[in-house]
Amino acid sequence: MTTTPVTLIVVDDDPEIRELLADYLGRHGYRALTAEDGEALRALLARETPDLLIVDLMLPGDDGFTICRELRRDSEVPIIMLTASADETDRILGLELGADDYLGKPFNPRELLARIKAVLRRTRATVAPPVTAAQARLVAFGDWRLDRVSRELIDAGEARIALSGADFQLLQVFLDHPEEVLSREALFELTRGRPAPPLDRSIDVHVCRLRQRLGEDAQHSQLIRTVRGAGYVLATRVEVLA
Repeated sequence: MTTTPVTLIVVDDDPEIRELLADYLGRHGYRALTAEDGEALRALLARETPDLLIVDLMLPGDDGFTICRELRRDSEVPIIMLTASADETDRILGLELGADDYLGKPFNPRELLARIKAVLRRTRATVAPPVTAAQARLVAFGDWRLDRVSRELIDAGEARIALSGADFQLLQVFLDHPEEVLSREALFELTRGRPAPPLDRSIDVHVCRLRQRLGEDAQHSQLIRTVRGAGYVLATRVEVLA
């Protein structure tokens, strides 16, 4: 039986980086395609369905932010953003726009490979989880229900809201630990599969984005509450429906 290789697209305006990454990823069993800018990426996406994108922040024409924003309008394909900027604001903005992870330049290709594997594990595990008693398809919390198979939130009026892989994974962690205070470090490790870097605040960005999906903000959040000096807590009970 043959296995279809995982398809990655590397978007970077540096031809040397594109060639090196395509060769390195190819030697590790991935089907690596490349694009030098947003226009070339759109042409590729017209005929390819990638499993993950690696997008440089600084690109000619549409930058990585614009590409990420555009993709998130109708796609949940995982995105790892590359940035040579030391400004944490750029990384936070990338996460707010829907990137699943980021990596600073220069980087060791082995670390990028590890990040790719971690993101694919998280996102693929959420595409079609097995429906068991422990992890049913539908769970209810507050005024919401979550469809774990379609990765959609369902409100009281039956409207559905699609979640990105990162948002879904974070919500899953909260639902698995209802009414339990979780530190930022614990949330990072449970969602990313690795310890949090020192002073990393990306979890705050993800919590803020998830609150927005739930129609709440930090000052008036009734579901995901901030516990000062400790972390966050899903302040409601969770009920398994089916």
